[in-house]
Amino acid sequence: MDLAALEASLGVSFKDRGLLRLALLHASYANEHPDQVEGSNERLEFLGDAVLECVVTEELYRRQPGLSEGDMTVLRSALVSGQRLAQVARDLGLGAYLVLGIGEERSGGRERESNLAAVFEAVLGALFLDQGYRKCCQVVRRPLGVELRRLGRQGAPADAKTQLQQLLQTRGGSPPRYRTAEETGPDHDRRFTVEVCAGDQVLGTGWGRRRALAEQQAARQALVGLQERASVLSTS
Repeated sequence: MDLAALEASLGVSFKDRGLLRLALLHASYANEHPDQVEGSNERLEFLGDAVLECVVTEELYRRQPGLSEGDMTVLRSALVSGQRLAQVARDLGLGAYLVLGIGEERSGGRERESNLAAVFEAVLGALFLDQGYRKCCQVVRRPLGVELRRLGRQGAPADAKTQLQQLLQTRGGSPPRYRTAEETGPDHDRRFTVEVCAGDQVLGTGWGRRRALAEQQAARQALVGLQERASVLSTS
């Protein structure tokens, strides 16, 4: 694996490449090869998620002094959404470096949004341990800096849950309901899968370490589906 090319893409040079290798190691591979590796990137992902939120919060605080706490919360959620982080991972080419188990590889895990978002966070966690917070700030600013400035100028957009509720209201439909479909992981690292429904219909599904994040992702998926459906109907 050519880690030098990945480091060039990230704009960093790891002192301990073992941390970078661990950040790329998916749980599916660790589960299939317990005698070859000790653990996966999940703990680094957990750390990287916290570092990312801190970096983005600091950037918003410094760049946008006029924003309220509520506006910063909405903007931060938009910037660190699974969809956006997955795109950052694609731009960096992280998917090609993921070390996956056979089943995960065959099922398209290298392009799965949740895997891509997670590996970016894991790499960030590894970098934090290797070189500290300020280096993480530099890496995060590169892909998210333009968005930080753009969103700051435009102001806080309505979050996905608000947009979905407004859309369903304008169509005279039932208000959205959110239900937890699954909870996994230990108490210190819970994973939530949430479905958003209107009536008996499931409109979208989301995942996240916090229920609120999973609800936002489910709402975003529902919005995309409803918009695509409306587009098909308008052209038929």
